[in-house]
Amino acid sequence: MSVWLYVLIFLIAVVSGCIASEKEVNTMEKISISAEAFKDGDTIPAKYTCDGKDVSPALSWEGIPAGAKSIALIMDDPDAPGGMFVHWVLFNIPSGTQKLPEGMPKNETLGDGSRQGMTDIGRIGYGGPCPPKSHRYYFKIYALDAMLGLQAGATKKQMENAMKGHILAQGELMGRYGR
Repeated sequence: MSVWLYVLIFLIAVVSGCIASEKEVNTMEKISISAEAFKDGDTIPAKYTCDGKDVSPALSWEGIPAGAKSIALIMDDPDAPGGMFVHWVLFNIPSGTQKLPEGMPKNETLGDGSRQGMTDIGRIGYGGPCPPKSHRYYFKIYALDAMLGLQAGATKKQMENAMKGHILAQGELMGRYGR
């Protein structure tokens, strides 16, 4: 009887959308994201870390699909001792935007209406790498079919919850840094 319970739970999860089907995963459009200062998998220059000016790198992307209403960006570190550590949360970027300049202001709301969220550093805006040893940093970009109804200062978790069911395409760039 317990086998049937597991089957029932699985079917409910699939129907409710908790588990993405293989077709959904394979048909997700990809966004190509790059940084002017480093290539995917390379070292992030010290200028963009706590050892330098701690300014955000210039980023650009291609592949935002038609129908996108906004773009969202998360930068996080999966190698932090306490688990995933969030360095940047940026959302409601206008869908026609194709790049972010170096040194984005650390304001809650930017001139184009984009909003920045709270990092695990405890502040709004970009917070560069500052690890005691080598870590990986992922810049994850999402094209969304909606503007997110979140206030500036939202957390990564709040943003991810708001994005559920609205992601049209995504991509990522990974950089490394360590002392």
